[in-house]
Amino acid sequence: MKSSALTLSIIAAMNLSLSAGELRDMAAKAGLKPIPQDEATLMKMVDNPKNPVTAKKVELGKKLYFDPRLSKSGLISCNTCHNLATGGVDGVGPATGHMWRQNPHHLNSPTVYNAVFASKQFWDGRSPDLEDQAQGPMQAHPEMAATPEHVAAVINSIPEYVQEFRAAFDKPDMKPTLKDAADAIGAYERTLVTPSRYDDYLNGDEKAMTPEEKEGMKIFIQKGCASCHNGVALGGTMQPFPVAGKYKYANVGDFKGDKNGMVKTPTLRNILETRPYFHNGAVWNIEEAIKIMGETQLGTKISDEEAKKIKAFFGALTGKKPKVEYPMLPASTDKTPKPDLN
Repeated sequence: MKSSALTLSIIAAMNLSLSAGELRDMAAKAGLKPIPQDEATLMKMVDNPKNPVTAKKVELGKKLYFDPRLSKSGLISCNTCHNLATGGVDGVGPATGHMWRQNPHHLNSPTVYNAVFASKQFWDGRSPDLEDQAQGPMQAHPEMAATPEHVAAVINSIPEYVQEFRAAFDKPDMKPTLKDAADAIGAYERTLVTPSRYDDYLNGDEKAMTPEEKEGMKIFIQKGCASCHNGVALGGTMQPFPVAGKYKYANVGDFKGDKNGMVKTPTLRNILETRPYFHNGAVWNIEEAIKIMGETQLGTKISDEEAKKIKAFFGALTGKKPKVEYPMLPASTDKTPKPDLN
């Protein structure tokens, strides 16, 4: 019995070894793409010609990303819901903002890491890029609850901020607006890219992923998961949801997608760090989420063992985060709007 089991184990390992050599080709045919290793190629990919990424703009955007004074209460920053220390998310079901109110549609905060690779922003895809998206949460009452006037007043009341805006945008007489703040924040968010061992593997390092991770990747592709979770983002496009079966937690919140029932496919990068899952944050266990996706989107059953292997593959998607040092923000002045907790 022991000899037979050992033989089967060796055969299985040989099969996996043989298929692993072909796995990159399989991944390429399925539309999976790595983050480029070449910095110039990557910068060209993440840059926005309408809002070029520069060092000064990124540094300013970083400060604004962490600055709670942009919110009505003076307590909530972009980092509150998209916490860079916890996978770029807040770790709760519905996004929670001003006066601790939950998102009225029970929508979950998606990760900001690698969001630059998505073709659309927000669950309903209503924003085309990060700069446009950054304007939304600042003004949304369940989130930061500010007005364009409030944001502009905060920025312009702080001489250091005004000077930084003028330098970053090369406009010596600039009076910064909410849109300018969002453009700076968007530039910073474009740098939040997390290359992983998965990228190393697709870029040619055969040993970057373990045999179990490679097997999980193969199952992921063969099951059809890559039909939506593809590209550099492993997601980020608008797709119909649900497709083949009912989503068992559809009653959590009332979100139905855009006018055509399309929902943005979340990135799978760092997925093991961004629970809970789905647009309404209703699922906390990744293996349950995998099996639900099989039934809901693919019309197929994913076994416990297959889900376990796909989860192993997801481990290879956990990337290296950029080093983040909490910025020292410029001091408020007598002209800076006071916090309003109501």
